[in-house]
Amino acid sequence: MKRCLIITGGSVDYPTAFDFIKKYKYNMIIAVDGGLSSARKLNIHPDYCVGDFDSVCQEDYQYFKKQPDIVWETHPPEKNETDTELAFHLALKQGAESLHVFGASGTRMDHTLASISLLQIPLEAGAECWLIDGHNRITMIDSRKVLKKEEAFGKYVSLIPYTEAVTGVTLRGMKYPLDEYTFIQGNSLGVSNEIAQDEAVITIGKGKMILIESKD
Repeated sequence: MKRCLIITGGSVDYPTAFDFIKKYKYNMIIAVDGGLSSARKLNIHPDYCVGDFDSVCQEDYQYFKKQPDIVWETHPPEKNETDTELAFHLALKQGAESLHVFGASGTRMDHTLASISLLQIPLEAGAECWLIDGHNRITMIDSRKVLKKEEAFGKYVSLIPYTEAVTGVTLRGMKYPLDEYTFIQGNSLGVSNEIAQDEAVITIGKGKMILIESKD
């Protein structure tokens, strides 16, 4: 599986990021605008730097500008896409099948919500994508998903409808099982479930859901 690491400009939990970098082999690393500062702190060498670079520390920007073998994709500040969306499209264009994204959350709730909505881009392209911070691992699903207890990110598993309705939701191996349930937007039933067996199986008939593994 071709795996891509994306470091974007929000808050990065460095211990969590270091754990993932140590555990996984990444075929491609993309630093996004202000994410260059986090990439430098993580001591990683990006393959691509993407963005309008209007919010990056100039010292970090110049540091990476001097590094060899980095492809720069510079965009104007006045554009239709966020820098993170541009990074998603680049990763998929380069054949990424799995994306791990750090820095997608933080103090800017508009950016956080926008990043969550962008999860449908890799989903529709047939790639898995996780937004990761110190307390959450977030993805979007529209079909069957298996969660193994030994690989769980945290204690809690929450399912939040992204489309207006999500039908045929069946949960097995979880503390609160469901059978062919229909979620609608504004329904919080799926919050704070837990994996009760060695693995949990989520099945969706139609629609998209945000899947959040979280810990306090």
